[in-house]
Amino acid sequence: MDGVLLFNKPILWTSHDAVDFFRRRLGQKTVGHAGTLDPLATGLLVILLGKATKLSQELSASDKDYAGSLTLGIRTDTQDLEGKIIATGDWALIQKSDIETLFLRMSGPQFQTPPLFSAVKKNGKNLYQWARAGVVVEREAREINITKFIMTKLLLPDVYFSLGCSKGTYVRALCDDVGERLGCGAVLSSLVRTRSGPFRLVDALNQEQLRHFPLAELEKHLVAHPNENLQRF
Repeated sequence: MDGVLLFNKPILWTSHDAVDFFRRRLGQKTVGHAGTLDPLATGLLVILLGKATKLSQELSASDKDYAGSLTLGIRTDTQDLEGKIIATGDWALIQKSDIETLFLRMSGPQFQTPPLFSAVKKNGKNLYQWARAGVVVEREAREINITKFIMTKLLLPDVYFSLGCSKGTYVRALCDDVGERLGCGAVLSSLVRTRSGPFRLVDALNQEQLRHFPLAELEKHLVAHPNENLQRF
């Protein structure tokens, strides 16, 4: 099977888990994806099948949209709820206007340092491998672009947001930065990818659909892409 399938990745699955699931389900080895999702994140994972895997780099470079939440008053070593608590802070005096103003200031082109627990390579190993060994290595900041950062709901200490960003943006690191600037700490507490380039979560299939649809039915759900290189599939 050649083309693109849109998958609504469940929580606790790695992106590699999703690829393995499709390999077993479709009975083919040539499967990839266009843009990693952390295990604690859910939502749109673009699955590439057969010849479409050649477009992985191009499609992974697309801008992405997310809906998520951060929790004030806590910092962890992983910058999300999965990690070890390393600091706490008082968020009681934080105002809605403080957060809205900060989100606006944090929009636009900027440099971001990848988290210690990430898959970025350093001296032949992933950063998370160094971190698990207790070794802190120097991390180079990377240029990213935040196209949209809007608070959608406030239920302190939880702040809900809508985010648009470029390839390579670590939302966990962005939330940690929010907490640092507010002076109380913050962690990413939930995240759903809603868009990747031209593809949207509303068009994605979930795990149960993929388990039970006949292969002929799955072929009907292969999506086209505006790029002419994929149209031929």
